[in-house]
Amino acid sequence: MLLVNRRALSALREQTHCRMLTTQPNTQRPESLKQHGQQHQPQHDLPAYKGQSYDEVVKLRKQYLTPNVTSYYKKPLLIHKGSGAQLFDQEKSYLDMFGGIVTVSVGHCHPKVNAALEEQMRTLWHTTNIYMHPKLHEYAEKLVAKLPGDLKNVYFVNSGSEANDLAMMIARLYTGNHDIISFRNAYHGASPYTMGLTAHSTWRYPLPGLNSGILHAMNPDPYTGIWGGKQCRDSPVQTTRSCDCQPNECKASDKYYEQLEQIFKYSLPRGKVAAMFAESIQGVGGTVQYTKGYIKRAAELVRANGGLFISDEVQSGFGRTGEHYWGFEGHDIVPDIVTMAKGIGNGFPIGAVVTSRKIADVLSQALHFNTFGGNPLACAVGIAVLDVIDEEEMQKNSLEVGTYLLKGLEKLRDRHDVIGDVRGKGLMIGVELVADKETRQHLSAPHFVDIWEMCKDMGVLFGRGGLNANVLRIKPPMCITKADVDFALQVLDIALSKHSEKAR
Repeated sequence: MLLVNRRALSALREQTHCRMLTTQPNTQRPESLKQHGQQHQPQHDLPAYKGQSYDEVVKLRKQYLTPNVTSYYKKPLLIHKGSGAQLFDQEKSYLDMFGGIVTVSVGHCHPKVNAALEEQMRTLWHTTNIYMHPKLHEYAEKLVAKLPGDLKNVYFVNSGSEANDLAMMIARLYTGNHDIISFRNAYHGASPYTMGLTAHSTWRYPLPGLNSGILHAMNPDPYTGIWGGKQCRDSPVQTTRSCDCQPNECKASDKYYEQLEQIFKYSLPRGKVAAMFAESIQGVGGTVQYTKGYIKRAAELVRANGGLFISDEVQSGFGRTGEHYWGFEGHDIVPDIVTMAKGIGNGFPIGAVVTSRKIADVLSQALHFNTFGGNPLACAVGIAVLDVIDEEEMQKNSLEVGTYLLKGLEKLRDRHDVIGDVRGKGLMIGVELVADKETRQHLSAPHFVDIWEMCKDMGVLFGRGGLNANVLRIKPPMCITKADVDFALQVLDIALSKHSEKAR
């Protein structure tokens, strides 16, 4: 098992990029950590909580919120404060390994981001874009400077769904074509428009016209897909599945590409497609990476048939994948349109669509307006987030700490039969839990929840994803340290061991 020395842990924590609360550690440790002789992450003194009682919140939630608003865990957490990579409820602190669903990029309540927001709040909150305000233009210039090629025009919105909505409309207007392709297992939003792009039955309502002009291509997944294996993806950790591919030749990618060609041959008007959407790494679908070289060939095929290639960077952008600032750079492409949200605002509601001037011109065909898009508060936050990512080298941290985490998870995979696959890049990571490593049969919900709940009880919060909800989604704030990683690995190791003991 992984051991972490308390002094070394504390020393590493002092060096972290995360902005933690200035507190003294609590000596209490979860019983499971004590029993396994493990060193526990220092507990931070709990911030004072002055809100409603837990029971009152539960009652109000049931009474006034729509029933589809659900919470993680059998006993949902009542989180009231965050700092760096830590979250706090009324009882203890937790290491946040999910970052508010891949949204907290530079750390909870980062001082520089907070200060930028507070300063702007004292100056100007809102005017809409019928008037000019300086922050919008400053932010636009800084943001597009991060993008390659002709991607130099931006339209600001408030969320990823809004961004993908707009990108769909732009593509159809620009090309004059209607049909759009996305992947099975993709998630691009839950609005009535983007729900058609999202190919998860669990996220789709039975609405008429939902799939109008939407086609779903076979997902080129080297782990659970028809083809793929240990040579097929761009990750520090490969699958254990065997294949005939060579390091520089992915036969599986060729076969998936042939399936995409079938859509063009049989399901589209000849030479007429509006766009293809792709997450650079699938997020909600369980951190799925595609076979090598597929995305580049797909983009070429789409353009050859009159369409635009749209990269959804809502989860994979802003340095999270480590090697690159944008996930699409890992596929060696420059998209025609890029959509972004989540980490762009570190938790503040911001989204954006970036494209070329030539493509953006189609929006002049009619009036188009977004009341809150590009508001002064959002722009001030966005500027500060860009600055912090650069100043604190968070892309570099994502690469170094993320690779360290992936390699640690790989060791756990080799030790625990319940881990079928470890995948990802930087701090965008998935751990697929299985009932059988050979067949890759997914772990059933009760068993997954047992492991997940134990991790939470020991102070680590993981996300959950994949069509079968059997993937641990690990996308923490990009400020986490190797000490944080050691603690998370230690907790997961204990939870997996205890689960195996129960199973036996």
